[in-house]
Amino acid sequence: MQLYPQLIMDALATVTYAGTKKNLVESGMVADTPAVAAPSAEGEPWKVKVVLEFQRDTDPFLKSTVKAAEAAIKYHCGQDIEVTIETEFKSKPRPEVGQMLPGVKNIIAVSSGKGGVGKSTVSANLAIALARLGYRVGLLDTDIFGPSMPKMFHVEDQRPYAVHKDGRDLICPIEQYGVKLLSIGFFVSPNTATLWRGGMATSALKQLIADADWGELDYFILDTPPGTSDIHLTLLQTLPITGSVIVSTPQAVALADARKGIDMYRNEKVNVPILGLVENMAWFTPAELPENRYYIFGREGCKRLADEMNVPLLAQIPLVQGICESGDNGTPAALNSDTATGLAFINLAQAVVTVVNRRNKEQPATKIVGTK
Repeated sequence: MQLYPQLIMDALATVTYAGTKKNLVESGMVADTPAVAAPSAEGEPWKVKVVLEFQRDTDPFLKSTVKAAEAAIKYHCGQDIEVTIETEFKSKPRPEVGQMLPGVKNIIAVSSGKGGVGKSTVSANLAIALARLGYRVGLLDTDIFGPSMPKMFHVEDQRPYAVHKDGRDLICPIEQYGVKLLSIGFFVSPNTATLWRGGMATSALKQLIADADWGELDYFILDTPPGTSDIHLTLLQTLPITGSVIVSTPQAVALADARKGIDMYRNEKVNVPILGLVENMAWFTPAELPENRYYIFGREGCKRLADEMNVPLLAQIPLVQGICESGDNGTPAALNSDTATGLAFINLAQAVVTVVNRRNKEQPATKIVGTK
């Protein structure tokens, strides 16, 4: 038997790569001329080495393609051939957990135990307020099933594009109001329910974190979904969260759920510092009576909870019609610090900067869950 590289190439030309519907040779996946080594002694087999190049290490057809290539070489050239197939990748693999956001200084999770307390409103305005203070800010909408940030930032019609950087294809976040923004809402129809199992949702979330060009950031804000779920666990197992900001209304039922949110982060296996509480809808102030305050959800419930849990009360945000309208119009209140609500969010951002600096000075960096 006599073997030479062209015979191996002919065999590889019979294998179709499912990603292109073309054979391996036509797809340009054979990285180098196949290496063929004759037996060095009687009874030893011929040895063949092939290098196949894939776009990325997560290629869903990688294993099946390698097996098919090996089978084709043996079928066309002889079953007793010793075949070695190595793989290379055009795109570098995704960074490992703990190395995904090397340019990010602080990761802040904005959370609430209960839906409807204005957590996304607080997240959006906090991010914008931090940017207005001169910080580099990114905002990730981690609510896979109910994304709201594209609308709140008035960028529903924009679509992120891919950039090739450092050997990887990365999603380029949308920039608006000085904030880098990503949300699953950019990739799904706003009129269609997202019917995904938990695994699909967490996979999409990891892609928005690790496969995006976030660059250098002083603050990376995570707008988390209500409650405690797979999404929260994925974040805790993926990122070293600097601290959490808990949002609640003064209402007793909201405060009860806020306690659960605090307990999740304080769990000994999680151990993420609570930076403080934000009391949203602290009181209602009608536009025509700006000096009046009506405590329709109760009075200073978050303040009492903050005292009880020994954490700071970072801000009390009033309930005014302008906050709702500005969010719906895509012009969050923090853009205008001349208003009471706009000033409240600027003050919140300054308070967050203060507590983060103190936390970083007095406490060690947070460990990712599962790596302790």
